[in-house]
Amino acid sequence: MPHTTRPRFGIMTAPSQVDYRDVLQVWQEADMIPEIEHAWLFDHLLPIFGDPRGPVYEGWTLLCALAAQTRRLRLGVMVTSNRIRPPAHLAKIAATVDVVSGGRLDFGIGVGSRPDWPLARREYEAHGLPFHDTAHALGSLAEACTVIRRVWTKTEPFDFHGTYVQVTGAYGNPKPVQRPHPPILIGGRSSATLRVVAQHADLWNIPGGDIADVVSRSALLDRYCTEIGRDPASIVRSIHLPVSYDQPGVTRDAIGEALDAGFTHIVLGLSAPYPGNVARWVTDELITKNRKKERSVS
Repeated sequence: MPHTTRPRFGIMTAPSQVDYRDVLQVWQEADMIPEIEHAWLFDHLLPIFGDPRGPVYEGWTLLCALAAQTRRLRLGVMVTSNRIRPPAHLAKIAATVDVVSGGRLDFGIGVGSRPDWPLARREYEAHGLPFHDTAHALGSLAEACTVIRRVWTKTEPFDFHGTYVQVTGAYGNPKPVQRPHPPILIGGRSSATLRVVAQHADLWNIPGGDIADVVSRSALLDRYCTEIGRDPASIVRSIHLPVSYDQPGVTRDAIGEALDAGFTHIVLGLSAPYPGNVARWVTDELITKNRKKERSVS
């Protein structure tokens, strides 16, 4: 699937093993660079890499703080674990961030941590959160997307009694700034998750890596969209690519492969500690050089 729309580049700063001021500095620098259009955090309550007792900031709280101190970047959490917060509560949190940001939220959500990843799973026990099986996690994600959208859009209180989610008298005020609601980005690669993407998402994100697998997953999403009568092109394809500071050419090649595969929403993952002026470096070494390469090829 060749890309047909202009690529949009962004950054991701995992808020772990890093100081708040360092993250803020990177985001404020990026906010001044038009080539960087979006910025992201992750959603974990304990570190999933590095020192298991190191610092990690709560994603949505930090996102609201960064929203208040930036002016242009679209922003979000890539992706919110649906296992952590009840959906109506999460809808309220997200609406608050959209208001604070002046309508710049892209709402990212996914199933949550893999059950076979101990460093991720331990955060649930540590915070008294249930960790349901995969079937429950997937079923509740689909119902959560329905409830969240209704909280954002319904003008009267409503009830929802699903298999996994039940609310009575749910209602949201204030509403998000964006109408009808913030764009919904769903992250994941499993076939069951892709069916939820086909039903509910405006954007779909997948971690980079094996580009052949990424392409096959995108084709599967196309099929699921067709089965329910949705235009596959209505879902923006997003990919997360880790940045190599030492070998930027490797990252540029990965970007080129992703663009050729139809992924036009590129999230460049920045590892800490961040080099000085890292947002400018990303722009000059990865975004600008990639666009020059595209022009020379065309």
